Amino acid sequence: MEHAREDRPPDFVAALARARSPERPGPGTPAGGAVRAWPGPPTAFPQAGPEGLDVQVLLRLSLAASDGSGRLRPAPSAGALHPVDTELTVGAGCSLPPGRYGYDPLRHRVHRLGRQPDGTPPGVTAGLSVTTRRTVSHYGHRALPLLLLDTGHAAAALYLAARALGVSEPDVRLDGLAENPLAAVHIPPADRHGPVHPADSARVPEPSEGRPAPAELLARRSDPPPLSGAPSPDALLAVLTTAARAGGGDLRWCAAVGPPRPGLVEQAADGATLRRYAAGEARPTLAAWAAGQAWIADAGAVLLAVGCPAEADVPHIRRAHLRAGFAVHLAHVTARRHGLAARPVGSWQQADLGAALGAAPGRDWVVHALALGTRHADEENTT
Repeated sequence: MEHAREDRPPDFVAALARARSPERPGPGTPAGGAVRAWPGPPTAFPQAGPEGLDVQVLLRLSLAASDGSGRLRPAPSAGALHPVDTELTVGAGCSLPPGRYGYDPLRHRVHRLGRQPDGTPPGVTAGLSVTTRRTVSHYGHRALPLLLLDTGHAAAALYLAARALGVSEPDVRLDGLAENPLAAVHIPPADRHGPVHPADSARVPEPSEGRPAPAELLARRSDPPPLSGAPSPDALLAVLTTAARAGGGDLRWCAAVGPPRPGLVEQAADGATLRRYAAGEARPTLAAWAAGQAWIADAGAVLLAVGCPAEADVPHIRRAHLRAGFAVHLAHVTARRHGLAARPVGSWQQADLGAALGAAPGRDWVVHALALGTRHADEENTT
């Protein structure tokens, strides 16, 4: 990440520990530019031909701003600050000529940066990095996990856009090993089969019920609170299933539910039912842990990604948060397909769920969440 040093992992670990602490951020600071200042003049996307990958549509469905402020985009971001920057490496079979490009999501234009490296595969690779200042401006020392979660959401948005365009196997790299880019998504032309880098590929399904439609992706939004009404068991199971499949092996997925039997539920071993593994009302505690967002106490349910122990090394920290953002994004789309209102929740302090349930402290932290309900604020205001 910007201004971080790969040879000082203890600082990275300490930054996460501080972000999880009850310490409050100080006064806000200037966020700087809303997008990275790419060199050279902007270039409009050329008209796509009948074959190959339409890069303009891919980015419109995944990362492009849809309002003048630049805050409203298909991929959610903490505080709508959108710190993720996208550099494209384009090979053969795309609407853009081969080369390297910086993407401006506000103007939906690209800036040519130079020629593509030797050996660039067909299609486009989107390298995702972050400008930390944007998120630090509001969240201060709590920014680190949010930057990683936002990057995971952006990777998921690109993955879903590629699937909507008919690409059979986008290659998502969220291994946490690199600082720049933090993540990469390779999207081959639609007639190419199989991942380009099998060893790094994150093979995950669509949210549920098949390939997403472009209109569905353009319509996704984070619903404003309150989000009331308990999801049905079938809907909650579908959301949990999507998250668990997309989240990798570093995270455990569960959901906090309310009356008539408040507690924590997870996918049962058979994968077809829910299992209740802890009793008691957890949502008020979650509201306190989530930077005091009181509305969470009344959410219909709260999907939780849990893991990333205190002694995790830098790649593990990156990987767990990138994966959590990726999986919550796909789970959000599944929730909408089941008629649910949903809102990601990324800032967590003192959220040691394992210790709260009597296990060893420092092992099972809340990493990310998705609040769920059958009704959202707009419906509440009209009833």
